[in-house]
Amino acid sequence: MLTRMIIFSILLPMTAFSAAAKPRIAVLEVELNDATLQANTPAEQQRTASMRRLLERALAQSGQYEMIAIDVADQAAANAGFGYLFAHDDAAAELGRQFGADWVLVGQHGKPSFLYSHLKIHVIQVKSRTLAARYSIELKGNNSIVTQRSVNKLAAKIQAFIAGKIAMPE
Repeated sequence: MLTRMIIFSILLPMTAFSAAAKPRIAVLEVELNDATLQANTPAEQQRTASMRRLLERALAQSGQYEMIAIDVADQAAANAGFGYLFAHDDAAAELGRQFGADWVLVGQHGKPSFLYSHLKIHVIQVKSRTLAARYSIELKGNNSIVTQRSVNKLAAKIQAFIAGKIAMPE
């Protein structure tokens, strides 16, 4: 019995430390930059809105991160206009700091054509208030399977970067 108590007292702090050591990631709402003739259709707005949830879910499924929720109103209050947080790493980092995040993911969904679009994600390190990595992926088509697959690929790249397995992409 005494042996079990000793082992338990040794292992308990380790599990508490490993749980506390998980990087804290905040994923912001993805902005739609639609330059097509029929810009900002409800279907495209809905698809773009789903990208945040898909990215959060893909990152959370790994169990390696603590996901930090920043609601739309708080994001809007920090955003001085379209693309502001995407272009101003320090402002995105400050928003993340207010919610205790280590990393903030800021996204923009660009749609120059009906045939394809691209999803760009900036990975902001809150502590240094700088852009740590940027990723972009092309989405050919506009159905949910294409969107899910593309977001999953981005999530895998982001996970590898945060884990230190890959350097910042060019």
